[in-house]
Amino acid sequence: MLLTYAAILSIISYITKEKNYEKKAMMKVKGDLTKGPVMRSMFAFAVPMIFGNLLQQCYNVADTLIVGRFLGANALAAVGSAFTLMTFLTSILLGLCMGSGAVFSIRYGGKDEQGLKEGIFASFILIAALTVILNIVAFVCLDGIKIFLQVPDEVWTMMREYLFVIFFGVAATFLYNYFASLLRAVGNSVVPLIFLAVSAVLNIVLDLWFVVGLNLGAAGAALATVIAQYVSGIGLAIYTWAGCPWLRVSKKHCRLKKSCLKEIAGFSVLTCIQQSVMNLGILMVQGLVNSFGASVMAAFAAAVKIDAFAYMPVQDFGNAFSTFIAQNYGAKKKDRIRAGLKGAVAAAVIFCIIISAAVWLFAEPLMGLFIDSSETEIIREGVLYLHIEGAFYCGIGCLFLLYGLYRALGKPGMSVVLTVISLGTRVALAYILSAIPAVGVAGIWWSVPIGWFLADVTGLLYYRLKPVR
Repeated sequence: MLLTYAAILSIISYITKEKNYEKKAMMKVKGDLTKGPVMRSMFAFAVPMIFGNLLQQCYNVADTLIVGRFLGANALAAVGSAFTLMTFLTSILLGLCMGSGAVFSIRYGGKDEQGLKEGIFASFILIAALTVILNIVAFVCLDGIKIFLQVPDEVWTMMREYLFVIFFGVAATFLYNYFASLLRAVGNSVVPLIFLAVSAVLNIVLDLWFVVGLNLGAAGAALATVIAQYVSGIGLAIYTWAGCPWLRVSKKHCRLKKSCLKEIAGFSVLTCIQQSVMNLGILMVQGLVNSFGASVMAAFAAAVKIDAFAYMPVQDFGNAFSTFIAQNYGAKKKDRIRAGLKGAVAAAVIFCIIISAAVWLFAEPLMGLFIDSSETEIIREGVLYLHIEGAFYCGIGCLFLLYGLYRALGKPGMSVVLTVISLGTRVALAYILSAIPAVGVAGIWWSVPIGWFLADVTGLLYYRLKPVR
């Protein structure tokens, strides 16, 4: 592992080598999104983020593919259900880091170095403390998860083994997302991609070794993921300290000022609420899905991975768009904000139309990647899910842009409102529609796009009433 870090740092050091401090100082403006062509700047920043999270999805998919193919449908259901729970836990940390990243971007855009470094210190202490608490709670509540998620007995044993191991990776998730958010906030989206690429490849190799070679079962898949997470998390932390001296916090910045804490907490907590409410709703839907049995669980596990992989690029584009807006908001460049908003909406809609067509056409072969063709019931249910949700990706694409917009403009509370509308509708309709015998489990799938579009309409109406001035 140490050799891996050394190799990565050597490559990055060679690429970004500076001969003197003055060149290092130029790094401060290298990621400046307040200048240059609007869409070119946004895309140049967004593309590494998109590739990075596609790689992250690759190693999530690797778990599902390998487990489904080599351990069977029950193991696939166990890992898929556990993944939904872990997504919820991760979303809490991700939301805190994304909220802090918005503050970093605003300070960076406004050239406020003192405020940036005070924010870095305060947010690190705050989120690290919450990570420890979250990890303890996760282990304490482990056995209660079976009841909460209505996990069938034949699935629970493997799911518990997987979760017990995967919970040890929570700290690694914090480290990676914190330092990735910091670097992206100052315009560097390439380095997090490099570390994530190494982590993704390592995870796939370890998955095959632990699950297929050593017969470690679902716990082996979890162990592979945890090791890969620590490689990326610790590696990125080392790089930020060693490779970005201008981001180092000195003794004079190590003060928890009330005003700084209030600002960081305001952005971070509300963004955390937005992210966790979104995934809590999904978790509640997971419990409803589980009540339909192992076959529907397995179909949902595979289809959700395909679904997430399909719209992940537009989600990352929304996060890149948020950084662009935040930097320009800090620099008070309202014209660039309006131009960026128009271009981003057009780009997101075009992408979503193309990806919707692809998922609709290839739904069955995509499901066939995760489960044997003899499992016709599972494949049929998964295809139905993808045909319903895949047709409406424009809804989630616009919603991601709205989340990013309001977070960047200092209105993270509005993102929470949109999430509550989207997920509240989804959860309520899922339970109502699935209880109708003629609709059944398809009602769960239909509730999703309906929630997306209700939130979109609300967000757009609010923007029309209170545009950027």
